[in-house]
Amino acid sequence: MLIRPATEADLPQILEIHNHAVRNLDAIWTEAEETIEDRRAWLLDRQNGGFTVLVAVEDDTVLGMASYGTYRSRSGYRKTIEHSIYLREDAQGRGVGKALMEALIADARAKGFHLMVAVIDAKNTGSIAFHERFGFALAGTLPQAGFKHGKWLDQVNMVLLLNDDPAPPRGY
Repeated sequence: MLIRPATEADLPQILEIHNHAVRNLDAIWTEAEETIEDRRAWLLDRQNGGFTVLVAVEDDTVLGMASYGTYRSRSGYRKTIEHSIYLREDAQGRGVGKALMEALIADARAKGFHLMVAVIDAKNTGSIAFHERFGFALAGTLPQAGFKHGKWLDQVNMVLLLNDDPAPPRGY
């Protein structure tokens, strides 16, 4: 398995992983599937913003993807990022998520980000435990913050401090 930056050639498989999650999971809080053009715009937005999109690849198959991007748009949040990791169903339990998370955290640290946020459906205890293994701490729960598949969803926020840097100078 190889972890590498995503390219435009990966988009059809990234789209398949994304839309599978939209259809079948409470992880992505939308019921609208995306198009290849949507995913292309997403990838370009991440790349142009200096953010990272990684894929785990075996042979020519994308097993999973991981990315991070803007947590909130105001300048005070510029050192905070929100991440996501999604895997093909048949890639789960094979260490793919672990490899992607390790690479994503290392990349974010190297780029000088300070805090990584995970936003998780509260019923996804597997994802919560996964994040705990990487040192993420519970930062709170928002009850009924989302609605999908005819039901209210509670949002768990988890955080990982990426460094112990002092605050950047004013105007950074």
